[in-house]
Order: sequence, then C-alpha cells, then structure tokens
Amino acid sequence: MRFVWEKKQAGEKSVNPGCGLTLFRLAYNAAWLLPIIMTFNGRIDYLTGFTIFSAVCVMRFMANLYANNALTGAQYDSFLLRA
Repeated sequence: MRFVWEKKQAGEKSVNPGCGLTLFRLAYNAAWLLPIIMTFNGRIDYLTGFTIFSAVCVMRFMANLYANNALTGAQYDSFLLRA
C-alpha cells in the first residue's frame, strides 16, 4: 500500500518484470508450499516438513521486513524476494 502511494506522489509508472524475474518469483512461492504438499503426501515426515516450512517462513518474514522498511517503490518492483 505504501509503495502505491509513493508511486502516485512521484508520478512513476509501474515496470513490467522480465521473464526471469517472473519465473524466480513463481519458484519462490512454490518453495513455500512444497514442504506442506510433501508432508501431506507422505514423502517426508511431519517434523522435517515443519522444520523446512518454518525456515522458509522465517526467510520470507525477514525479506518482507527488509522490503517494507528499507526499499523505495522503484526498488521494490525489482526486489527478488517479493511474494
């Protein structure tokens, strides 16, 4: 929400991400769901799935804290670890 307001105030236009950036974001979001799916399918046990999912959640939390507190709107558009 803050980034949209900053872009309107500065008169910036949004930049369309490239194919590589879009594919990385799809893989990044799939990596968040993968431990849940593998645990429910029985591929990995519950403790391992919980550990991997917790580590991924902590990494995403730290990336979101950085993105929301340290980046400008233009930098946020090209930030790799954006959900």
